[in-house]
Amino acid sequence: MTQTSSAVASATDTAQDCKLAVVKTYRDYQVYRISPEDRNRLAIVFDPKTADVSLTYCVEIFEVGGETPSHRHNSAVEMFYVLKGEGEAVCDGRVVPLQTGDSILIPNSGTHEVRNVGSDRLYMLCIMVPNEDFAELIRNGVPDELDEEDLRVLSRTDVLMPC
Repeated sequence: MTQTSSAVASATDTAQDCKLAVVKTYRDYQVYRISPEDRNRLAIVFDPKTADVSLTYCVEIFEVGGETPSHRHNSAVEMFYVLKGEGEAVCDGRVVPLQTGDSILIPNSGTHEVRNVGSDRLYMLCIMVPNEDFAELIRNGVPDELDEEDLRVLSRTDVLMPC
C-alpha cells in the first residue's frame, strides 16, 4: 500500500511541475525592424518572456537585397532554416549559398551575416540560444506588420495547388 501511495505522490509531483505548452499562430507574432532603414523584418515567435528560457525564435523576412549587418555573438549559437527563397550566409569570410529547405548553424563567436540574393523575399526561421539580448534588440526596434504575402508563406497557403 505504501508503494502505491508513493507512486501516486510521485506522479502528482511531476504533474504539478509540468508547465502548459505555449501555442501561437503566425497571426500572434510581433513584427519589428531593428532600424527604420532595414530591409528585413523579424517576427518574434518565442523569446524569454513567452518561453521562460533563454532563447529567441523568430521568422526573419528579407526583402530583395536585404541583409543583416556583419556581427558576432559572445556565447550564443544562431541557427537558420530557409522556409522560402534564396540567400547566402557569410561566416568568417566563407560564403555559403542557401535555398529553401537548407539549414545552417553559426557557431558562437563566428562573425557572420545573412543576405537575400534571390529575386523574391527570403523567409528564414532563426533560433538563437542563449538569447544574449537578441529579443530585446528586436523589441526596441520599429514595430511593423506581416503583409498578405507573409501570411500566405507562414500559413503555407503559398504552396497549395488549385484543384
